[in-house]
Amino acid sequence: MARALLPGRADYALLPVSWRVDLLAGMTVGIVALPLALAFGVSSGAGAASGLITAVVAGLVAAVFGGSHVQVSGPTGAMVVVLAPIIAAHGPGALAAVTVLAGVIVLIAGVLKLGRVVSFIPWPVIEGFTVGIAVIIFLQQIPAAFASSAGRSTNAAVFALQALDGVDWGGAVPALALVGVVAAVMVAAPRIHPRIPASLVAIVLAGLIAEVFSLPVARIGALPGSLPTPLLPVLDPGTVTALAGPAATIAALAAIESLLSARVAASISDTGPYDADRELLGQGLASIASGFFGGMPATGAIARTAVNIRSGGRTRLAALTHALVLLAVVYLATTVVSRIPLAALAGVLMVTAIRMVSLPALRAVIGSTRADTVVFFTTAVITVSFDLIEAVEIGIAVSAFFALRSLVRSSGVHREEIPGPALDGDEHIAVFRLDGALFFAAAERVLDRVNEISNVDVVIIRMSQLQILDATGARVITEMVQALERRGITVLIKGVQDRHLRLVTKVGVIDSLRHHKHLFTDLARAVEHARSHVNRPGPRPGTVTGG
Repeated sequence: MARALLPGRADYALLPVSWRVDLLAGMTVGIVALPLALAFGVSSGAGAASGLITAVVAGLVAAVFGGSHVQVSGPTGAMVVVLAPIIAAHGPGALAAVTVLAGVIVLIAGVLKLGRVVSFIPWPVIEGFTVGIAVIIFLQQIPAAFASSAGRSTNAAVFALQALDGVDWGGAVPALALVGVVAAVMVAAPRIHPRIPASLVAIVLAGLIAEVFSLPVARIGALPGSLPTPLLPVLDPGTVTALAGPAATIAALAAIESLLSARVAASISDTGPYDADRELLGQGLASIASGFFGGMPATGAIARTAVNIRSGGRTRLAALTHALVLLAVVYLATTVVSRIPLAALAGVLMVTAIRMVSLPALRAVIGSTRADTVVFFTTAVITVSFDLIEAVEIGIAVSAFFALRSLVRSSGVHREEIPGPALDGDEHIAVFRLDGALFFAAAERVLDRVNEISNVDVVIIRMSQLQILDATGARVITEMVQALERRGITVLIKGVQDRHLRLVTKVGVIDSLRHHKHLFTDLARAVEHARSHVNRPGPRPGTVTGG
């Protein structure tokens, strides 16, 4: 088991034929990732240096140990949304500890092979979650875009309103102008040529404008000229207790986002499937390493992974190259990078947030079913209003409710005519077919329907069409048989499937029958036996005899 989670030669099977295009793809992704890493670091409250360090360290570790050949990891917008209130509540000093703790949790999830859990998240929940994150990222950029002080609230909408309330509109003009320049370049550049690194070009142009015209706008500020010395964060019992909840939230988000990104990558590339459990292990190790160097929690990044695939990346060399390109920036270009205006980074993230919302996917989910539409809007609203993980949990719960309701509606009990020519006495035989699912949410309907019958001597219960049966459903069949037998009605059961036989035996369905020979595999034999009961001399069930 451990061997399957570790790197192997198969990870680089395509390298002899793809190394050139992998190097080019990696350099392209590195250029695209630079402004995003800086922007996510600033937006989270951890600082631009932390975002850059995360992209380098976590990007290297996840590329080697992760479960996808083309996944690119680093700081992401969703993580910023979760991390910002944690840093605001516990201070920047808690960053390293919460990052390492979250990494350990994700790593353990990988070792325990919990990677496939993400497949249980419904599509409307994912889309609602994504839209909610996009709205929050956009709102978080308001202070930098308007050159105002940050709001005090941890709610994104209130945070943005508080920031707008304190805007000095005269001083906000330069910052807004740079946001406009960045947005215009990012929209126009791909139309000129799809391979133009639009965000980087936009950042460079905004920086040049700010320098040439000496605009009074806030800058990134000093960055380290090398990677810091790795340090083990303080993890005493008090710290672990205080940060356990936030770490669990970060870990859940890291796992969900990384696995979703890897799944998308596998669907749009021809480099083979991904290993979900190994992906968790790799992302856990990446966050642990990032925490040692003062970085942020890492996840698989859908946007950067897509750029890697579109650029031709086929092996892990591309993701490794992306990290090395950013490492070169740390050692060679921090002076230039430190002069980048914060408003330019805000513009990049605003455009990125808008692009996170896929209009075709939005129209598809809203136009699918009423239940999916409700799940989508519920998840999106809770994501923006309350908490990301709570949004996913509630979204899954609402989806489960509608799924159960659909199952209940598809299940039921139907009275059938006896096949073949009718014989005398057949009016005293009732054949009931159980369909679909008989479980805790649907069982009472079946019980009520069968117990309504009257003037019947024999009931045949057909179970061959029953697809889902749980203990509650089996118990209801037991109670139904017992109730009918108490009324003097003979019950015959036909067609118990092999997969249900153990359950109905354990719960008592078989024992509730009057005779063990009242269990049939063939309907014709069950009907023949029922007719023999009806044609026996004696009083009808429910009649009273006296002398």
